[in-house]
Amino acid sequence: MIYIVYWSQSGNTQAMAQAVAEGAKSAGAEVSIMEVSAADDTVLQGSALLLGCPAMGSEELDDTEMEPFFSSIEGKLSGKNVGLFGSYDWGDGEWMRTWQARCEAAGAKMLADGVIANLEPDSDALAECKALGEKAAKA
Repeated sequence: MIYIVYWSQSGNTQAMAQAVAEGAKSAGAEVSIMEVSAADDTVLQGSALLLGCPAMGSEELDDTEMEPFFSSIEGKLSGKNVGLFGSYDWGDGEWMRTWQARCEAAGAKMLADGVIANLEPDSDALAECKALGEKAAKA
């Protein structure tokens, strides 16, 4: 089972999550996709965990839902297959690099560099999301 957990304010990261799920399903994986408010640490039991969150504030994770959830599982990521994705409106992707570095420091096995899209994901970003899902299915 591949778990895809996301937080989306405008729908852009939700669209990316759906593309990740499509990619994983097309590669034969069983997928559970959910908003972060519905997630708990059982998502760590899957073969891969894919997390999505847009850049908020000064390029950081959403502090109301995603940051508290991620902090609660961060210490349990060692050896887990993890992928990250999200959209942004400003900046240069620093939030994604920081998030990825936190995962790596926790011992996660990153499936790929974090996938980012400026605002609404274009066809290239959606293709990257599908590829991330396919990698998760093969992990």
